Amino acid sequence: MTEQDLHAALRLLREEVGNLVKTVPGPVASVSVRLGECSLEVAWAGAAPEAPPAGQPVAEDPGLAVVTAPLVGTFYLAPEPGAPPFVRAGDRVEAGQTIGIVEAMKLMNPVAADCSGEVVEVVAGDAEPVEYGQELMRIRVDR
Repeated sequence: MTEQDLHAALRLLREEVGNLVKTVPGPVASVSVRLGECSLEVAWAGAAPEAPPAGQPVAEDPGLAVVTAPLVGTFYLAPEPGAPPFVRAGDRVEAGQTIGIVEAMKLMNPVAADCSGEVVEVVAGDAEPVEYGQELMRIRVDR
């Protein structure tokens, strides 16, 4: 590997690690990277935050379940620009049905409904940045 190749690889690695640090939940205390034999270590300042219980009823209305963002990224309501949304308020959904996508580091991660019911409210907007655990939709659960 030439010195120029090494500098290019280090520059790319620095960019990727920077993107990774932006997407992990919680404050990062340190990052160690090694290029030879490829190694990466990430330490959080405290314990990584626990995932909020997905699909748990909202306190104000026990008949509502909340779908939250599974990771930090950009939330999309449709599979591609110009396409109809996966779901709208008033639509019926089944448990496991895709209701949106969160893009993180150029990867499209489907977001699925945890329960069957009616979409009452779409809280997050299309192409909106979302945080880990942020409320995306509310579903009135079937009884």
